Amino acid sequence: MSRGYQPASLVSFVSLIGIVALIGLAIAAAVAPRLMPGEHLLARQLAAGGIFVASYVALAIGRVPGLSIDRAGIALVGAALMVASGAMPLQEAYKAIDIDTITLLLGMMIVVANLRLSGFFALATAWVAQRARRPVLLLIALIGVSGVASAFLVNDAICLVLAPLVVDLTLALRRNPLPYLLGVAMASNIGSTATITGNPQNILIGSLSGLPYGAFAASLAPVAAAGLVVLLALVVAMHGQEFRRGQALEPRVPRVRVNRMLLVRSLGATAVLVALFFAGQPPAKAAIVIGALLLLTRRVKSWRVYAEIDWSLLLMFTGLFIIVAGAERVLLTPHVMQAAAALRLDRVPALTAVTAALSNLVSNVPAVMLLRPFVAPLADPRTSWKVVAMASTLAGNFTLLGSIANLIVAEKAARRGVMIGFWDYFRLGAPVTVATLVIGAAWLML
Repeated sequence: MSRGYQPASLVSFVSLIGIVALIGLAIAAAVAPRLMPGEHLLARQLAAGGIFVASYVALAIGRVPGLSIDRAGIALVGAALMVASGAMPLQEAYKAIDIDTITLLLGMMIVVANLRLSGFFALATAWVAQRARRPVLLLIALIGVSGVASAFLVNDAICLVLAPLVVDLTLALRRNPLPYLLGVAMASNIGSTATITGNPQNILIGSLSGLPYGAFAASLAPVAAAGLVVLLALVVAMHGQEFRRGQALEPRVPRVRVNRMLLVRSLGATAVLVALFFAGQPPAKAAIVIGALLLLTRRVKSWRVYAEIDWSLLLMFTGLFIIVAGAERVLLTPHVMQAAAALRLDRVPALTAVTAALSNLVSNVPAVMLLRPFVAPLADPRTSWKVVAMASTLAGNFTLLGSIANLIVAEKAARRGVMIGFWDYFRLGAPVTVATLVIGAAWLML
C-alpha cells in the first residue's frame, strides 16, 4: 500500500473500530437489565449518549469514513441502535416520529415534481431571460424567482430545478455563471425563511410549534424580503465587474417543451394549496390531499413523480426523530436543563447565536431537533420558534456546506463544468449571513 493512502486507511480503520464499539455498547445496554437488575440506567445513558454523539458527528461530516453510507443511512442506523439498546422502546420510537412533518414534506415534493415535469420552471426561466435586458436585471429576476418560489415550495427542490437552468442560461448569454448561481442558492435559503413550507426545518418547526401558517408568514416574510435586498446589493458589490458592464443582453433561449395540461393543473393545484394554508387548514392535510389528487392523471406515469421525491430526506427525518427522542428520554436530566437555562435562550440574540452556530456545526434540521426540548419550556415558545426558524435557515448561507440547497447548486453546476469553490461562496455568504441574522433578530425583538 502506498504512503498516500495510509492516513485515509487509518481514519477508516479507527472509524470501523468506533462503529463496532458503539454496537457493542448498545448490546451491553440491552442485556444490562437482565444481568444487573436495577443498575442498568448508567449503561443506557452511556449507550444513548454514544449513539447520539456519534450520529450527530457523522451527520455533520455527511459520511462515515470507510463506509459508503449517507446521511439518511446514518440516521436510520442511529435510530435502530437507540431501539436495540433499550434507550427507546419500539412502541415509543413509533410515537416519536412526527407524521405531520413527514406527510407535509411528501405532499410538497409531489406538488413540486408536477411543476417541474410540466415544464413550469424552464418556462419561467426562459421568460425571465427574454425580458432581462441587462445583467443586473437578470440577477434581480433570478433572485426574485428563487426567493419567491422557495417561500412556498421546498427550497431544496427549487434549487434542484433552477441550478441547471441558470447555468445553461448564463452560458448561452455569455455571462459568468458564478454570481447568478450564488444569488439563486442564497435567495433560496433567504426566501424559504418566509413560510412554514419553505424548507424542511420550517416544516418541522411548524409541526412542533403549532403556529398558524399566516401568523408565521406575517412574522418572517418581512425578514425574507429584506434579506433578498441585502443579498442583491452584496452580489452586485462583490461581483462589480460582471454588473458594471453596460452592454445589453442578447436573449438566446432554447425552445422550452411544456405539457400545457399538466402545467395548468399543477399551477391551479399550487394556488389552491397556498390558499388552503392561509385559510388555516392543517398544512400536512392540505399538502397530501392536493399531492394525491395530482397523481390522478393520464399524462404522467406515477413512477416519474416518485422519481422526483427525495425519499432519503424523509428517511433521515424519521431516523432523527427517534435518535433525538431516545437521547431526550434518557439524557435530559434536570441538571442538563439548568445548564441550558444559563445560556438565556429566552433572549432573541442568544437564541439566534446558538441556533446559527449549531446549524453550521450539525446542519439545520438536526439543530432544530436538538433545540426542541430547550425551546418548548421557554416563556414565549412561539416567538422562540420563529427565532429558531429564522436563524437556522439564514445560517445556511454562511458556508457552501451550510445547507443542502447550497450543495445541490454546487453539484448541478459542477456537472456542467462550472465550479463553485469554498472561498467563492464564503466571501459572499459570510457577510450575507451576518447581515440577515442581525436584521432577523432585530425584527423579532420589536
